[in-house]
Amino acid sequence: MASSLRFRGAASGLRYWSRRQRPAATSLAAVCSRSMASKTPVGFIGLGNMGNPMAKNLMKHGYPLIIYDVFPDACKEFQDAGEQVVSSPADVAEKADRIITMLPTSINAIEAYSGANGILKKVKKGSLLIDSSTIDPAISKELAKEAEKMGAVFMDAPVSGGVGAARSGNLTFMVGGVEDEFAAAQELLGCMGSNVVYCGAVGTGQAAKICNNMLLAISMIGTAETMNLGIRLGLDPKLLAKILNMSSGRCWSSDSYNPVPGVMDGVPSANNYQGGFGTTLMAKVWIWD
Repeated sequence: MASSLRFRGAASGLRYWSRRQRPAATSLAAVCSRSMASKTPVGFIGLGNMGNPMAKNLMKHGYPLIIYDVFPDACKEFQDAGEQVVSSPADVAEKADRIITMLPTSINAIEAYSGANGILKKVKKGSLLIDSSTIDPAISKELAKEAEKMGAVFMDAPVSGGVGAARSGNLTFMVGGVEDEFAAAQELLGCMGSNVVYCGAVGTGQAAKICNNMLLAISMIGTAETMNLGIRLGLDPKLLAKILNMSSGRCWSSDSYNPVPGVMDGVPSANNYQGGFGTTLMAKVWIWD
């Protein structure tokens, strides 16, 4: 299975960039059991639209970070803040026994965990690996098996709430994995989200996220079509949104993430659709058992 994962990751043509390593702000000798209350270093891989604010919320809660991103520029502000930047996911695993990954696709997750410089190349026994990417549940199960062979624990913990919730620390985490490890995962995820829900065995977090994504896509399409129809019929979009949100048509897409520019502030439609959840990430290819 490991060779299969490496092959599939290599097929993506992904390439990881190197970056000069800075001294850790906290001595690695101070790293102790993850069950202890002291703030020991946490590895974080993937500093995109979601990962960046998530990592910052861990910092706000006092956790030193050991970070990596395929794009070196994404690490600069963390390095400037004194966090340790390393050159590969394997280097993160060598220095941290709790790692969070936030990556765009299944292929990216496979590469980060099972690639030539992946986490599983240097993972320490007893490490807790939490993947907050939205990926195929079958891939999560495969990665969990590979992690178990190395003496580590893998949990899937995809999120809902979008960039706004990532910034405010109000994400919802849907967690799948060994139940005995849920409390250890919850300690970290609670720094980034207001809801951390245990769903069951590995892969069930991803299953819950798929269902949520499906409903969100349907409601967003419906909201966009409804708003377009109302505007074409001469209705003011703000008025129409107000009516929808006090009527039976109300949904998250209409009252919290309206797709029409000028209806509400703090959403992608108010910022030329920058920083939103792209349709390419919504339309994933799933492998069913």
